[in-house]
Amino acid sequence: MIFATSRLALAVLAGSGAANALYSIATADDIKKTAAAVAYDLMAYYHGNETGQTPGILPGPPPAGDYYWWEAGAMWGTMIDYWKMTGDNSYNEVIKQALLWQVGPQEDYMPPNVTASLGNDDQGFWGMTAMLAAENGFPDPSPDEPQWLALAQAVFNTQASPERHDTTCNGGLRWQIPLSNNGYNYKNSIANGCFFNLGARLARYTGNKTYADWADKTWDWMESVGLMTPGYDIYDGGHVEYNCTDINKAQFSYNNGVFLLGAAYMYSYTNGSDKWKTRILGLLNATLTDFFPNGVAYEMACEEHMSCTTDMLSFKGYVHRWLATATQVAPFIKDQVMPVLRKSAEAAISTCTGEANGRACGFKWNKRVYDGSHGAGQQMNVLGAVSTLLIGQTKVPLTNSTGGTSRGNPNAGSHSDTFSGHSTPPTMADKAGAGVLTFVILAGAIGTFGWMSTGV
Repeated sequence: MIFATSRLALAVLAGSGAANALYSIATADDIKKTAAAVAYDLMAYYHGNETGQTPGILPGPPPAGDYYWWEAGAMWGTMIDYWKMTGDNSYNEVIKQALLWQVGPQEDYMPPNVTASLGNDDQGFWGMTAMLAAENGFPDPSPDEPQWLALAQAVFNTQASPERHDTTCNGGLRWQIPLSNNGYNYKNSIANGCFFNLGARLARYTGNKTYADWADKTWDWMESVGLMTPGYDIYDGGHVEYNCTDINKAQFSYNNGVFLLGAAYMYSYTNGSDKWKTRILGLLNATLTDFFPNGVAYEMACEEHMSCTTDMLSFKGYVHRWLATATQVAPFIKDQVMPVLRKSAEAAISTCTGEANGRACGFKWNKRVYDGSHGAGQQMNVLGAVSTLLIGQTKVPLTNSTGGTSRGNPNAGSHSDTFSGHSTPPTMADKAGAGVLTFVILAGAIGTFGWMSTGV
C-alpha cells in the first residue's frame, strides 16, 4: 500500500538531499519531514495489509521471520504516537485494522495462534497500545467493534485474575501465561512493569482506585523481591523454584522506561504525591546515567558487543517515547529530560544512511554512522526518538473527564481463557498485569547474560 502523505515527504527529502544522511530536527517542520520518511521505511517491513497476509503482525515468529507477536503491538503504539505528534493520518486505517484483527475471540489480546509463546509482557504491550489509543484520542472503532479502553481493561483484568498470581516469590506475575510454555517458571520485570504501567494509566484515565492499588502493590513487590534496588537498578527476573533469589542482573532500558512512565502516571493520579515524585527522580537519574551515557541512548546489556536479540534492538524507541510522555504527566522532569532526548535523537538520525535507499537507520547511535544493523526495531527506535520531540506541541494524555471518548468495560476479559482448564470471571478486586522477554533471553540467561547474574 502506498501512503500518499509519506511518499510526498520522501520526495521532498530526496529533492533536498535530506535522504542522503541529512535528516534534520532543527525545526518542527524538519522533524515532521524526517519522521514521515522514517515512518515510511518502518512500514515497509509490514505486509499484513497485503493479499494473503495476516493483518497486525510483522514477519515471524522465528523461523518464519524475525519478529515475535509482541513487537508488532509495540510498533502500532509507535505509529499512534507518530500520528499524535505529526498529525499524519495516512496510516490510521492500517493501524486500526491491525489492532482489531489481533484482539482474539474474547477481545483480550490472547489470539489462539500465539499461545505457544504468549507471555504476560506480550499481551501487556498490545494492552498498552490500546490504552495509548484511548489516551491519544485515536479515532474510535465503530460501535459494533472492540473499543480501545475496553481492550486495555480486558488485558489488565486477565492479568489481575487469581490464576495469574501465586505465592511463589511472594507474588508477582510470571513471564509466560500458559503453564506448558518455556519460561512459565520465570518471574520478570517487564511482565510486571507492563502490568504496573497499565494499572497506573487506567487509574488516571478512569479514576478507579482499584487500578492504582494494583500499581502500588506491584511496585512494592518489585522492591521486596530485589528486582528493583534502592538505587533504582532494575534487574531482569528470577525463577520460582529458587523463590526468585537467583536474580538475573541483566538490565534493559525498556524495564526502566515502562516503570518510569507508570510512576509518572501515578504522580498525576495522586495529584503530585511526594512518594511518586521521589521515585520518579530516583528512577530517572538511574535511567539517564545507565542508558543515556553522554546523552545518547545505549542498550547496556548487549550493545557494546552487539549481542542484542531482535527484541532488544527495539528498546530505545520505547524509552524515548515513554520519557517524553512522562514529561506531560510529571512536568517537573521536562527540563531534565527533553535536552537529553534531543541530543539522542540527533545521534539517531546520523545513523540513517544505510542500505540501497541510503537512509536505513542503524542501532549504535553513539557511533553516529550507519553500523550495518537494520530492521523494524531500528526504524522504530529512530521514529520514536524523532517524533516525540514534538511532545510540547501536543495535548496531555486524555482521561474520561478531559475529552477521552473511548468506551470502557470494567468487566472486560471476564470470560477469557485462564489456561488452567476452566474459566473464572475475575472481580474488580482481583485484577492485575504483565510483561515481555522472549525465550532467547531466558534460554541464554546462563550463557549470554549468565555473567550478569553473578554480579561480575
